[in-house]
Amino acid sequence: MTSANVLASLAGMLASGGVEVVDCTGVLGPETPLLKLPPDFAKDTPAIEIHRISEYDQDGPFWAWNWLKVGEHSGTHFDAPHHWITGKDYADGYTDTLPVQRLVAPVNVLDFAAECAANPDFLLTIDHVKAWEAKHGAINAGEWVVLRSDWDKRSHDEALFLNADATGPHTPGPTAEVIEYLLSKGIVGWGSQCIGTDAGQAGGMTPPFPAHNLLHKNNCYGLASLANLDRLPPKGAILIAAPLKIKNGTGSPIRALALVAR
Repeated sequence: MTSANVLASLAGMLASGGVEVVDCTGVLGPETPLLKLPPDFAKDTPAIEIHRISEYDQDGPFWAWNWLKVGEHSGTHFDAPHHWITGKDYADGYTDTLPVQRLVAPVNVLDFAAECAANPDFLLTIDHVKAWEAKHGAINAGEWVVLRSDWDKRSHDEALFLNADATGPHTPGPTAEVIEYLLSKGIVGWGSQCIGTDAGQAGGMTPPFPAHNLLHKNNCYGLASLANLDRLPPKGAILIAAPLKIKNGTGSPIRALALVAR
């Protein structure tokens, strides 16, 4: 089968509903949960604002439009390599220079929602990943890998979503060994349904924040605050995760979409 045949077949399947487009994105607005950092450590992203310019009125009689105030790493978003100090030297590590061919790729959905519900500090280990591969098939080069925690069910309440106390956030994520293993397989990037790609307590790991540290060191990408991963199969879907083409952008809110066979 030629590539033209494949595209024609895909177009037909999309039109007929044989391939469903699943929205893996949370709503972006003033109520969207945002990362909170210790004030003596770093600045926070400002709150999201949506301002009306006109809506069929004296400021624009036939049209409606808004202007936004939003951080690059707000809501469902993309982390480019330049986001982290380990990835700062990649010329193609910005949102306007990265190779877009890598953004559309098969996605492996590692479902550990039950474990995350039982333990918000759940850490994905090598044993978890290898057991998943033994059941569903190998994770291959050029693919996305995402952790299904069903954490998006908490996104209506910022405190519940961040789940922080005096010791910091308590949210699931990967160990450093898992990220190293996935990078050795040549993945495109790693994604999470939590506020960031790392576990809430990842600042105390070695290296600190291993998903950020190691992914971007290897010119790979991160996806955070993903939604609706419960509607994706473990394997077989295609994930489209494209950031805005921001000049020297370190990341961007995205509309993450998955193509799923029905």
